[in-house]
Amino acid sequence: MTTKKQARAHAQREQRKYEARQAAKRAKREHRIRIVAAITAIALVVGAGSTLIVMALQDDDPSTPEASTSTPSATASAESEPELATGWATSPAPPDPSLAEDREWDVTIATNLGDIAVTLDGVDAPQATASFVALAEDGYFDRTECHRLVTEGIYVLQCGDPSATGTGGPNYSYGPIENAPDDVYPAGTLAMARRGGDAESMGSQFFIVYEDSTIPSDAAGGYTVFGQVTEGLSIVEGVANAGTITGEPDGQPAQSVIVNEVSVS
Repeated sequence: MTTKKQARAHAQREQRKYEARQAAKRAKREHRIRIVAAITAIALVVGAGSTLIVMALQDDDPSTPEASTSTPSATASAESEPELATGWATSPAPPDPSLAEDREWDVTIATNLGDIAVTLDGVDAPQATASFVALAEDGYFDRTECHRLVTEGIYVLQCGDPSATGTGGPNYSYGPIENAPDDVYPAGTLAMARRGGDAESMGSQFFIVYEDSTIPSDAAGGYTVFGQVTEGLSIVEGVANAGTITGEPDGQPAQSVIVNEVSVS
């Protein structure tokens, strides 16, 4: 039987572990911020006299504008402003693809429903992987809610928006599309959401495919596949079985999914 003293000791150990993880994230964030500052300074020197326009992500959508009604899509709002955090989220430029280190990354997405383990592909999708890793190490995804579930036509759970509205993201957006398949996205695929027809509009929002889905390419191409779920896909399947809060095939999940923390190794 666990005594109150043992319970307090366990809670203290867990708190120390949490504080250590946060300290490590802060150290990595500061290191990466110094790197991007140097890269940005070089870019400004090289591109002196030109104007850099960075469009913040407004509304991501893993379906296409031309898709039939069986493949729901969302409409972007040109006036909405993305929610910003600190660190990389406020950078005008995305992390350099070299930060993906040309390797695989093991990631745990800890949710209120359990852990989802994924492997990121820093070889075939270095830009998406570098961005996801940098934001994760900043704590950008911590305590965010997955805002969109699609249960008809395509089968995806969409997350990564701190505002939980489908309009949020970091200050930067990026492209081009990397590692896109020929329209078929197998169950367990981790891919980047983007605006329909815009290959340069990726930011922080991503989707997990919980059932084999055919997602037609649009004028910009397909969707960047940057990872694969290795454990915990049943969690997403359970959310899909609960449907959306309205009962419609595209909407907010009835079963709330909160990303407590994203750890990278």
